[in-house]
Amino acid sequence: MTSNTSDSNPNGNQNDQSIGDFAAIKTSIANGDIDEVKSRLDGKSLKSLEKDYLIDLAKLSGNSDIVDILEAMPEAK
Repeated sequence: MTSNTSDSNPNGNQNDQSIGDFAAIKTSIANGDIDEVKSRLDGKSLKSLEKDYLIDLAKLSGNSDIVDILEAMPEAK
């Protein structure tokens, strides 16, 4: 019988890191920290669903500068 641990999944840490990065971006948006949002998104692209979610979050937070940053982000293919 095999066990299903992160050791048996070489991509497990990458997925955990991606989830952590996304959570950190959400927190930065909620806090209205424009510089942190820019830093965390620098050189990255977002999936369409992720991008739409973050834009909605920024709109709810009332920060139009962050909305503009997110709308300018390239979408992952």
